[in-house]
Amino acid sequence: MAPSFERSTHTVCVMDASGQLGFSLVQRLLHRGYTVHASVQKQGEEMLNGISADHNKLKIFRSDPFDYHSIIDALRGCSGLFYSFEPPLDQPEYDEHMADVEVRAAHNVLEACAQTETIDKVVFTSSATAVLWREDRKTMDLDLDERHWSDVNFCRKFKLWHGISKTLSEKTAWALAMDRGVNMVSINKGLLMGHDLSIDNPYLRGAAEMYEDGVFVTVDLGFLVDAHICIYEDVSSHGRYLCFNHIINTQNDAVLLARHLTPNASYLPHSVDHDKSFIKQRISNKKLNKLMMDFEA
Repeated sequence: MAPSFERSTHTVCVMDASGQLGFSLVQRLLHRGYTVHASVQKQGEEMLNGISADHNKLKIFRSDPFDYHSIIDALRGCSGLFYSFEPPLDQPEYDEHMADVEVRAAHNVLEACAQTETIDKVVFTSSATAVLWREDRKTMDLDLDERHWSDVNFCRKFKLWHGISKTLSEKTAWALAMDRGVNMVSINKGLLMGHDLSIDNPYLRGAAEMYEDGVFVTVDLGFLVDAHICIYEDVSSHGRYLCFNHIINTQNDAVLLARHLTPNASYLPHSVDHDKSFIKQRISNKKLNKLMMDFEA
């Protein structure tokens, strides 16, 4: 991390601050001395009120990712943006139409950043599902990493709607950032192991194949928040970063996750044969681990 980075002089925007990641980012950024513009959709204001003793350090904005001017208002005076997409309340499910929604939101947000002179850096939260869904993933000589992109046609063929949405929205953001000169870094996170994780999480479509291929990665909320802040504060950060701190590649891991997702299921085994259950990891997060080596949380 650059030693001259002075957090107390930075105002940053967190969008959408009503999600689990966004809310946790707001808390951690305030704790580190930042002034925060917390942008929420139609919900979330209540839980944000009162988390800062200094009212001058936290401002709450209602911003619609499809309302360009509301985004501009939230970004005004900010030097950075942490952006993570939250599905609209009237369209919460990932289906064949979600990609268009998420792409429009990403376009509006990056265009607003390009029009905001004070924005120096954008940290764009994407997903590992924008990396790992490829026809050739079983035959590749190298492990999957940030250089790889999911194949949209492959995703469409197998109705991997989360992968399509994340791939197209991230590519849209990158295209606009490069065209408009926006300094953007993306984080391709694994499955977030949060308190609200359920069997209906769209990331889990294709979970059996991810497990068999050695690419079923997860991330804890605290590690994910640290990664976002590290990437924002480190002037050397660039490009994409796969972000995970655990891989599900043993039968025991798979059973523990299944129990978490379906706590009332009676069919799950109580023990597994640990000697025969290991699957080789085929995905790498070395780039992020190297960047975070000296990060002070």
